[in-house]
Amino acid sequence: MVLEARHLILAAPLILAPVALSGAETQGAVHVATPDADGVQRIRIVAGEYFFKPARLIVKANKPVELLVSREAGIVSHNLVIDAPAAGIRVKEDLSTEAKKINFTPTVPGVYPLYCDKKLLFLASHRERGMEGALEIVP
Repeated sequence: MVLEARHLILAAPLILAPVALSGAETQGAVHVATPDADGVQRIRIVAGEYFFKPARLIVKANKPVELLVSREAGIVSHNLVIDAPAAGIRVKEDLSTEAKKINFTPTVPGVYPLYCDKKLLFLASHRERGMEGALEIVP
């Protein structure tokens, strides 16, 4: 059987569709943090192939937060960036398959982006490919 170029072009969206859906499905995940007995709001985040799970974090202002962040196994490197100095948060951590603790105490309510800023030369950044979420700080 010989495939012509037009057949490959028509088949490409069908081949790529599952990859696009896998990231989109996990990006809808939301985690509302509740303080543990010691008053710390703990959230576990896993970075995967161009997604964070959960992608939306909701925490209370002026209560300590501990993120336990790791990435899935694979060759693609990822990091976690939360650049919200107005809220007392500046995070830029490279991720590995071993979980890393990131601690901060958010001070100003609002919604702040969290993302991966990794990028290979001449390709879209991980953030541009959908690896972005939000940290919502509530009163």
